Amino acid sequence: MKATLIADGGAAASEGDNFFRSAPFLEAEGATHTVDIGEGALRLPVIVRPIEGSDRVDAISPYGYPGGSGGYGSPIDPAEVDWSETGLVSVFVRDRIGDEGLSGGTVRNHVHIADGDSGIRKRLREQIRRNERRGWEVKAIGGPDADEQARSAFERAYAETMTRTEAAERYFFPSEYFECLLGSERSWLVLAAREGERLAAATAVASDGYLHYYLGGTADEALSDSPMKNLFAAMIELGTELGLPVSLGGGLSPGDSLDDFKRGFANGEAPFHTHELVCDPDAYDSLAPGSDPDGPDPGFFPAYRS
Repeated sequence: MKATLIADGGAAASEGDNFFRSAPFLEAEGATHTVDIGEGALRLPVIVRPIEGSDRVDAISPYGYPGGSGGYGSPIDPAEVDWSETGLVSVFVRDRIGDEGLSGGTVRNHVHIADGDSGIRKRLREQIRRNERRGWEVKAIGGPDADEQARSAFERAYAETMTRTEAAERYFFPSEYFECLLGSERSWLVLAAREGERLAAATAVASDGYLHYYLGGTADEALSDSPMKNLFAAMIELGTELGLPVSLGGGLSPGDSLDDFKRGFANGEAPFHTHELVCDPDAYDSLAPGSDPDGPDPGFFPAYRS
């Protein structure tokens, strides 16, 4: 089985009814190519990147849980794929939640799933009601219907959250990014307001049988009320209306405070797999001084980017 690389912005893997493979999302993420395996048996949208200090390239999936189109009835063994025609040194694949298009992946994390509101802890329910008594109101808007004021409120809450948490530069997205992703018919903007001022917001997106919590944040002056609880409850309600369980994601690491917070809304979990594919072993070994176990991060893939 052969793999080829198509320079099409991920179009061959695009599926408009699944957000993580929709044209607006792939444009926002800057997808450049499709990796086509077995003449359409599995198509993966990817971002092809030059490898510093060489004339070679590698590829990575867009953010989130894109996986690919096709191939999910019977996972493909990457060891049986001839990658030589792609010209890639390696590919890092982020798969769909709960599924594998390629076999033998790494369980990167388990995401928390809320199928209805039965998993919301009693204490959280009380805090949600307390916020409602304090005047907090939540509204979900279809992404394409979100006006500039709504997007600005979201961007402000999100940027202040990323600044507080000292997030990596990669997570400080420009306005154009949000405009692209909210252009999808499979996206929603969920806003929490107090006394008419929108101070917390989140994006929810539908893909591959789930409504996913994607990005969100709270403005600095609203932290004491923690309105994100109300946003999560509203997303679970939206998921029920759409007939979709809600993927809340996980923490930065299993068992951390964010992971525990999300668990408080969930009544299930699902695995998130990644695939670390070496397409050209000789080139990989020549580029990978980071594969030394005494290097900066022996678990990072690809090692030459560690």
